[in-house]
Amino acid sequence: MNTFDNSPTTSDPDDILEIVVKPRLAVVYPAPPDAEVSATGALSAAPVAEEGWQVAPTADGVIDASALPPNSWARSKLPTVGETGEMSDDEPHWFGLMVREVVETVGLAVIIFLIIRIGIQNYRIEGQSMEPNFHDGEYLIVNKLAYRLGEYERGDVIVFKYPNDPSKDYIKRVIGLPGDTVEIRGGQLFVNDNQIEEPYEHMPNVRDEAPMVVEAGHLYVLGDNRPASSDTRSWGQLGQNFVIGQAWLAIWPFDSAGLVEHQPIEVNSVMAQGP
Repeated sequence: MNTFDNSPTTSDPDDILEIVVKPRLAVVYPAPPDAEVSATGALSAAPVAEEGWQVAPTADGVIDASALPPNSWARSKLPTVGETGEMSDDEPHWFGLMVREVVETVGLAVIIFLIIRIGIQNYRIEGQSMEPNFHDGEYLIVNKLAYRLGEYERGDVIVFKYPNDPSKDYIKRVIGLPGDTVEIRGGQLFVNDNQIEEPYEHMPNVRDEAPMVVEAGHLYVLGDNRPASSDTRSWGQLGQNFVIGQAWLAIWPFDSAGLVEHQPIEVNSVMAQGP
């Protein structure tokens, strides 16, 4: 059986007010130094006079700001910038911070670009002089630091400026180094009077070439497509100052992408030549 509380309800107005009335929030301003405060924290009942101002005590210890003397604020401690959370004039503006971030980001990107540009560069092959290993329209990345940090080797594939027209870039294979004697005899390649078995695919030589000693600071270069290549046989030895770098990476088309293989040419003896 359900039970109910049958205690009588009160209709006392004071009880009702106690329920619905909430204490108000008040800002407590500092009291004048001459005001007396009791042990409970309330101001003394005696009024305090200062320079013609009358400060009346209240029951809750809150002082009316309008009753404070004019110089009372000078004796109070004002909140600092850190306490209020506001930005001082000395702190940088958000727009300045944003501009600085943008400048730093762009500057870093430029530095990275220049470092990459100094070290590598991409090239597009035009023509068939390096068939069947490199094709017309193929894109390569060239390592421009290869010969600043290392030495030339026979069999290297290099990109260089055409000596007779530096505005054009050529790609060929290194056959002879300074001091080597290069000759094509009976369709066969000879270096230092040793017949060379070239380890890479190439089109056969169609004509003989008289022995040529490679000068200091120069290279003997040939295209892999010997019948259709303009190289040392046509315009002479290549000065190393024209070399841009070593072919490093094929990037297009995707089916032929990958590291460029530099198959070394083995030569038993080398005829050294002075500088």
